[in-house]
Amino acid sequence: MPIPAHLQTREQFTAAYDNLSVIANADSVVAALRERSQAFHAAHACVADVPYGPGPRQVYDWYPARGEDPASAPVLVFIHGGYWQARDKRDFCCVGAGPLAAGMHLVMAEYTLAPQASLPEMVAEIGMLLDGLSTHPVLGGQAARGRRLVLSGHSAGGHLAAMHRAHAAVAGVLAISGLFDLEPIRRGALNDALGLDPAQVAQCSPQFRVGPGVPTVVAVGGAELSELQRQSREYAQALRGAAQDARLIEVAGAHHLNVLAELESREGALLAEALSLVERARR
Repeated sequence: MPIPAHLQTREQFTAAYDNLSVIANADSVVAALRERSQAFHAAHACVADVPYGPGPRQVYDWYPARGEDPASAPVLVFIHGGYWQARDKRDFCCVGAGPLAAGMHLVMAEYTLAPQASLPEMVAEIGMLLDGLSTHPVLGGQAARGRRLVLSGHSAGGHLAAMHRAHAAVAGVLAISGLFDLEPIRRGALNDALGLDPAQVAQCSPQFRVGPGVPTVVAVGGAELSELQRQSREYAQALRGAAQDARLIEVAGAHHLNVLAELESREGALLAEALSLVERARR
């Protein structure tokens, strides 16, 4: 679908994707998220910085499930946001509180950021991660391979998750506040580090690569920027238009950061969606 006509200049595209600009006391919200994540990491057993490739950021943290046979516990893989050029897995690991309480393994994924890596290289890195998890002695490598791993991500991580709907290790995708059409990103200041060209936009935009894949939940906050809401709505429509199993969830009143509370909470709506994706895959 076309980009809204009111977006014309570099400055307009930049402002349309400035997520923190519409969050009151955004710095405090980010700081609180990091503080909760630090406390979460300190309080839970973790196999830290497990390599899935040779690069320094090609690693993940694994928080093992509690109270269930680890060989059968479902798995949530979470990819953090930061517009592909900022943040770290430890900034967001508090989102794992809900999945761990629900008996899931948690994998917090890391990847190389721009400008050290191009977007196609980041997409390939997540594929490498999933390849490794599919043969992990606890997280994969069984007859039921791929039937219990939910791939989730937030913002840029939502984009990277959506790019792997067809990976054999994935049972379902939960894309939260994602970016699915990269052309508006190419036209604003975010592209200074990314260096996207038209070919990469076509190659790496889930909106233009809709095909067979696993059931997908597309979630967005009701108080997010209109462009984030549009992108989520149109991507879900594109999936359904291609006869794919897709749902659009709007979290009423949530902005770009506190939407994650619905995954962090044991009673959260997005955690319920992740668990539902696993149950549907196991039927």
